[in-house]
Amino acid sequence: MSSQSPAATALVDRVQNFVSENKQAILIGTAAAVIAVGGVAYYASTSSSRSKTDLEKGEKGERKDRKSRKKKKGVNDADGPILEERKAKVEDDEGDLSKYTAEIVAALPEEERSRIAGLFKAQGNDAYKSRDFATAAKLYSRAIETTPKAEPVFYSNRAACYMNMAPPKYELVVQDCDEAIKLDPNYVKALNRRAMAFEALEQYSEALRDFTATTVLEKFTNQATPLAVERVLKTMSTKNAQDILKSRGPKLPPATFISAYFAAFRPRDLPALPEAPSEGDQTLIESFKALEEHDYQRSFELINKALETGFSWDVGRSEALNLRGTYKFLIGDVEGAKDDLNESIQLVPSFTQSLVKIASVYMEQGQTDKAFECFEEAIKHNPEDPDIYYHRGQVLFIMNKFDDAAKNYTKSTELDDNFVFSHIQLAVAQYKAGNLANAMAQFRRTMKTFPQRSEPLNYYGELLLDQQRYQDAIEKFDKAVEIEKSKNPQNVLPLVNKGLTLFQMDQNIGAAERCCNEALRIDPECEAAVATLAQLSLQQGLVDTAIKYFEKSAELARTEQELAGALTYQYATKAQIEFAKNYPMLASQMNAMAQAM
Repeated sequence: MSSQSPAATALVDRVQNFVSENKQAILIGTAAAVIAVGGVAYYASTSSSRSKTDLEKGEKGERKDRKSRKKKKGVNDADGPILEERKAKVEDDEGDLSKYTAEIVAALPEEERSRIAGLFKAQGNDAYKSRDFATAAKLYSRAIETTPKAEPVFYSNRAACYMNMAPPKYELVVQDCDEAIKLDPNYVKALNRRAMAFEALEQYSEALRDFTATTVLEKFTNQATPLAVERVLKTMSTKNAQDILKSRGPKLPPATFISAYFAAFRPRDLPALPEAPSEGDQTLIESFKALEEHDYQRSFELINKALETGFSWDVGRSEALNLRGTYKFLIGDVEGAKDDLNESIQLVPSFTQSLVKIASVYMEQGQTDKAFECFEEAIKHNPEDPDIYYHRGQVLFIMNKFDDAAKNYTKSTELDDNFVFSHIQLAVAQYKAGNLANAMAQFRRTMKTFPQRSEPLNYYGELLLDQQRYQDAIEKFDKAVEIEKSKNPQNVLPLVNKGLTLFQMDQNIGAAERCCNEALRIDPECEAAVATLAQLSLQQGLVDTAIKYFEKSAELARTEQELAGALTYQYATKAQIEFAKNYPMLASQMNAMAQAM
């Protein structure tokens, strides 16, 4: 969910490549810091998908002759056959293989049984290439029955037959791949084939496990398998996020988050009650008072009660719909927010705040043109309202139109120079546009004009950190922390930023953790601190601890997007743990390979 307020400021990409820019300043709904974890970075790749018929590329015994392989055609003509030859091709017997009954085979010496098994396999390959999968499967079964020593390739090739049957027999694919992998745990082809079968069976955890193993065993050289990891992670995380949200219902964000959202709008006087207010009218005022006291849950409950009770005047109902629409927006109920805000505007067409907020809804839905129409409509009614230009500037900022955004921030400031965020965002837009000198000067003026506000110090510290002026950044974050100590609720992001600075400056993990833990002591629901601690744990190899933090991030998430993101890193990390257990000798290579990507 998107909205605009810089008060819950971004944690700019601080620690090498592990914390991506958290655009809370721009997208209020994206409150959780997104982590780009080196150890799970293997799954991030392009968004293109692999052809369903491209089961595998390459054969273990054929890699020395890629040009020759590409000229051959098999069941999957575009990419070649998926079968493989692990031994030299066996010449066909002159006689009919049907003569080799179980009784006859049992009486043969082992060397002869191996030869006959090879003949069954060769005929199975021919049947497979002719797309006669049922016959091929029977021939591979005869090879399995005949061979004196179990061969993983026989099981893997029979699994390929089951995979290509109409309909595919995924359960049998899994069973045969199980046997092949028991015989050869490093059998990439069988692992990959089993992963695809698990994915088709919607057993996503197992599919992720196998695709992860395949990716590492192939040393990240095959682009298709990281894409498969990405695909399964996305499917599994999205599905589970939807199920979790349905079971637990809507959830308000942390108090600091909500405070940051409302701080993005200039304060307004409470609506004047009519001479004979109804119960609903009075409940509306109670809801606004609870909002002023930062008792957001009570405010939400009261505004719902007020709307259920009813109002004696349209302005009151319009105000109530605006407030409830805001809360719905914050919990991720975008359609519900849209309905409430539209009704609010119908009752009072000149209600600027409702027009600005519904613009955020349209931005969330990707309807940029509709968002700007709302801003234009608001300007028609209230051309001197500075909030319109500030929030239009935020939308332009999201679109990377920094010069246009700066013009809107300037206009907002000209109409009301007492709103700190217009000054801050002007400086940030100038910085993003490459006007470093103007941006730094604007920040210095803002800090002088608003000496009791922490936000200019925090933002300025982020720009200093971006320039690797670590000590100067820490000084600004410390001052911001001191100012916030007198606030309720306290914004702990300067503490998290300080921790990230200490880590980036000299890899001081202990100091960074102390800052983040202090932030969590003050605000147990600080998503940025939880996400950062998860990454710091991974940096130290404390994977179990990292998973606990990822699970905490999932608990704090409110929207499907946030929850799916938290689950993605949780599942990816768990898959790596399982790989390390299954392949202890290769586990040490995994992080080195991923970090080298």
